[in-house]
Amino acid sequence: MTQAFANTNDHRHSHDFGQDQVRAGERRTMIVIAITAVTMLVEITAGILFGSMALLADGLHMASHATALGITAFAYVYARRHAHDEKFSFGPGKVNALGGFTGAVLLAVFALVMGWESLMRFLSPVEIAFNQAIFVAVIGLLVNGVSVFILGDAHEDHDHDEDGEDHDHHHDHNLRSAYLHVLADALTSVLAIFALLAAKYFHTLWMDPLMGIVGAVLVSRWSLGLLRATANILLDRQGPETVQAKIRNSIEASGEARISDLHLWFIGPNLYGVILQVLAEDPKPPAYYKKLLPANLKLAHVSVEVNPARR
Repeated sequence: MTQAFANTNDHRHSHDFGQDQVRAGERRTMIVIAITAVTMLVEITAGILFGSMALLADGLHMASHATALGITAFAYVYARRHAHDEKFSFGPGKVNALGGFTGAVLLAVFALVMGWESLMRFLSPVEIAFNQAIFVAVIGLLVNGVSVFILGDAHEDHDHDEDGEDHDHHHDHNLRSAYLHVLADALTSVLAIFALLAAKYFHTLWMDPLMGIVGAVLVSRWSLGLLRATANILLDRQGPETVQAKIRNSIEASGEARISDLHLWFIGPNLYGVILQVLAEDPKPPAYYKKLLPANLKLAHVSVEVNPARR
């Protein structure tokens, strides 16, 4: 005989899993968008008034990042407003991963443009207004440094078990995407300042496009890592083996039952869904096996099927 179990004693239960709450990442992203937008407007206005192509170009560059951060903010708001929408089987938590995936694609495009422009500068060097360009790069670095500080170090978004173990799938990938965008911009500013100073004082004009290529390679690596992580979530790849092992150990430790089928998948930031098929010679109610699961594994939606094992 098969027994099934849902998250509550009532067969009707919510799938919002707390996703209707405003996340810290949403607030921080909104602040960074405001800073980026103000800087963008100032640089574009100054570029037009003073005829500076360097300021105008950096302002338009800021606009592209404001757009990317806007996608991040939209994902947060959409997930929150649709948290109770029953059209989503397990809530809209994967919108977070979709926002991160989109941001990663934009990062990849940004890296390609950086690399292409740098190669063109190698082949066709252009005259550089060093003082103006250095000033713009310093302003950009300051703005993006503040943004990186606001969004916080990416490692803070890891979720740790009580034993200190780190699970990559617990990232707020939407926030990580925003963080990587401003970090990429800050890195670009640092490399630009270094290259411009070297070119101005040591006449090494080739340093400018070289640093552009170095930046493009680093941003590409960040983009690929985020693409891989978010794609795994969107495709419902099986959850981390460490979490699977803890689930199995909690059920099979007594030797009275074993798990014949286990499905573990990501349904939102810090949230997993799990379906278990348990075989036992002396079957207990599904609720019994659910209580054996560790409380610190972020299992938001648990379904248990119990079948008698053949002796």
